Amino acid sequence: MMKRIGLLCHPRLLQSKRLAAEIERVLLDLDVVAWVASSWDDEQILSHALAHALGTDCIITLGGDGTIIRAARIMAEARIPILGVNMGRVGFLAETEPKEIVGLLPTILERKYRIEERAMLHIKVSSETRSTAEYEAVNDVVVGRGGIGRVVRVSTHVDGEYLTTYVADGLIVATATGSTAYALAAGGPILDPELEDFLLVPVASHLSMAGALVLPGRTQVRMEALSGCEATLTVDGQINRSLEDGDRVLVERSAHRTYFIRLSPPAHFYRTLVHRLRRPDHAPKR
Repeated sequence: MMKRIGLLCHPRLLQSKRLAAEIERVLLDLDVVAWVASSWDDEQILSHALAHALGTDCIITLGGDGTIIRAARIMAEARIPILGVNMGRVGFLAETEPKEIVGLLPTILERKYRIEERAMLHIKVSSETRSTAEYEAVNDVVVGRGGIGRVVRVSTHVDGEYLTTYVADGLIVATATGSTAYALAAGGPILDPELEDFLLVPVASHLSMAGALVLPGRTQVRMEALSGCEATLTVDGQINRSLEDGDRVLVERSAHRTYFIRLSPPAHFYRTLVHRLRRPDHAPKR
């Protein structure tokens, strides 16, 4: 039986906080310790949640896909599985709905579920003028245009070999998980979420290669925004860093993985895919 569960709330959703309080009361009645944190407060999560990482059996997120993504990045090293409760608009990553979660708690506590593993990306930014920065991504990393409404020119190498220079609004490297996010909006294909492969997808390509590429998970991609372009690096739509001339972005499969608690069979992803894409307001909450 599980003994400690973390609850991550979306700080701008009152119903998220209310549901967390309800779940906490139920867990206490079941003799399970619960801690609650805001999904937007990294310091709170790192100091409170990770302080109990060795004793935390799972994380329940109460928000949209963005809340799940934040939790996955923070919990990657601790290898704590995540159960997403869909309080967003689509819920590609969520497993259950708010009205169902309380009734499912006994099943979760008894570990009657399967674990779905998802590949992540590791990003390393090298600069001649600033310190090296490293990030983990669940969905994607994007080199895109900055504040000026111009295209960017991104010199791209795959496994050390020059591929092409994209002239576009941006260039996306996405995991299979991220294939249903920004990469899909940019015209990329949908990958089975448990695949190790990732995507290279240009955004609004201008007079350069426009098609998406599916790359093996062992591939290493190097991107460099050429001089004269204002460029920005974006990780999972949540982390932003300006890129200067000469900055290089190296992307490869991460040593860490995301672990999702799944109560439904693997084919459930395909059964719900069309339904989710047809929803009119389908931008996930960040």
